[in-house]
Amino acid sequence: MKWKSSKAFAALLLATTLLIGGCGSNDGSASEGNKGQNTGVEDNSPVTFSFFGADSSPNWNNMQDDVGKAITEKTGVTLDAEFDVGAGGGQSKVALMAASGDVPDLIFAKGELSKLIDAGLIIDLTDLIEEHAPNIKKIFSENMNRLKYSNEDPSIYSIVTNMGVDNQYFDATGGFEIQHRVLKELGYPEVRTVQDYENVLKEYYAKHPTTDGQPTIPLTLSADDWRIMITVTNPAAFATGAPDDGEYYVDPETYEAKLHYKRPEEKEYFRWLNHMFNEGLLDKDAFVQKEDQYKAKIASGRVLGLIDQEWGYNDAENALKNAGKNEYTYAHFPVVLSEEYKDHSFQTSGVDGYGIAITTACEDPVRAIKFLDYLASDEGQVLRNWGIEGKHYTVDENGKRIIPKDIQDRRVNDSANFTKETGLGNPGGLYLTLSARYGDGVKDSTGNYYTINFPEQIIESYSDAEKESLKAYNATTWKDLYPQESDFEPKEWGALYNMPVPTDGDYQVIFQKTQDIIRKRIPEAILAKPDQFDAVFDSFLAELDKAGAAKMEAEFSELVKDRAALFTGKNIE
Repeated sequence: MKWKSSKAFAALLLATTLLIGGCGSNDGSASEGNKGQNTGVEDNSPVTFSFFGADSSPNWNNMQDDVGKAITEKTGVTLDAEFDVGAGGGQSKVALMAASGDVPDLIFAKGELSKLIDAGLIIDLTDLIEEHAPNIKKIFSENMNRLKYSNEDPSIYSIVTNMGVDNQYFDATGGFEIQHRVLKELGYPEVRTVQDYENVLKEYYAKHPTTDGQPTIPLTLSADDWRIMITVTNPAAFATGAPDDGEYYVDPETYEAKLHYKRPEEKEYFRWLNHMFNEGLLDKDAFVQKEDQYKAKIASGRVLGLIDQEWGYNDAENALKNAGKNEYTYAHFPVVLSEEYKDHSFQTSGVDGYGIAITTACEDPVRAIKFLDYLASDEGQVLRNWGIEGKHYTVDENGKRIIPKDIQDRRVNDSANFTKETGLGNPGGLYLTLSARYGDGVKDSTGNYYTINFPEQIIESYSDAEKESLKAYNATTWKDLYPQESDFEPKEWGALYNMPVPTDGDYQVIFQKTQDIIRKRIPEAILAKPDQFDAVFDSFLAELDKAGAAKMEAEFSELVKDRAALFTGKNIE
């Protein structure tokens, strides 16, 4: 299937398809033989769907990996896939699609989907799911309401795929990171506050100014494009006791939203980063380096500390593992500004997140939804997570799935090559974001976990250096060091990074202005002389208001209230 630029023609095709249940030879009526298996596969004749993913996928192998071949064999589907590169998050590409109407059949657009919806390029999946996707319906069950776009438009435009339903977190993979070699030499010190964190990096750096002949870097950050949010700005909220609500902080009592940078405590977090820079502990190139340079530094082993999510530096850490340098990999800590704050990493948002959508360019949306439904079936989920029985896992006499030691070793220590060959990953894999799925800790009808991320398997994947650090901190997994889900009330408004916002009018104009200001002025404040910090930061806040932040915040607050009402059924004024 080619990418389509004619909206009218695509819409006509869609209307015809929905009336007759398919188009061409793929009308979905060929065989009922597999219906009892509930895999959704009725037609496995060859078909190609074009696909765009807003995340990079450097190990994509055109479905010539083991799992990809198995999916094609079962469904007949191959994907003509394109992925965003670098740290762009699909923003430029999706904006171009929205303007031109040139879209693929399937798309994982992350936070840019609203642009395509407003352009009339995404179809409503409600009836398709009801009629052709029993596995997707089963997974979301009572959470189907959370797939709706808004109170005003209750259409289902995407299926949440970047998170698993009913997910239980068994491990922490973000926060403030420190190399295991650092912790070991210093006797595994307490790391609770930014001052603790600073003390550890400073003491070790003083003893080891070089690493393998290169200058040691106490702390580096990645500010390349949107990655600045992950390693620079979002941590300001976490370290000061706020949950991750994107660019905003929401008052849980009033539902009023404001840019989280306006919280006085966050100014003090950025003052600490300014101090780290002026002390020579923060990489002088942190705000000019590209993502590949950031990863190269980590892979060299000379970066003592990070403030990031594991997925952001996983490739570099795997390079260290492949080189036998497990002591150069990282431990995770819930570091806060001072003892009064509590890290909110594990405050839950419920079922909500980015997802996959079918566009008006798709000539056979019935076949497409059936493909997605197969991936959501028990068989499809086991294939995407575990791989092929006898090749990537075995089943013992008690029916328990087991990953052989050599496969587990490759998953952990040769992950890039392993993923390219198999389609599997640790964590994730090439096919996880293509359809709905259950999360970690959920068991299937055989009594096995759907995913490979459960306590025993997670512990098995740890290196000796990691196990040694965990033991020293009296922890089984890194999550043991963090406040738990039970410490917080679930957020009634879900994941605000995924909340639809206006794509036209003043909101987008103001939002882009504030983003430009934030991405320029936060680095300026951090890199300023200490006696200039207050002036730079206060000027930054004034500039946000001058750009119209208050008007934008008021509009966003109303959207938060509407979303909370949609998700909870409450009457929220």
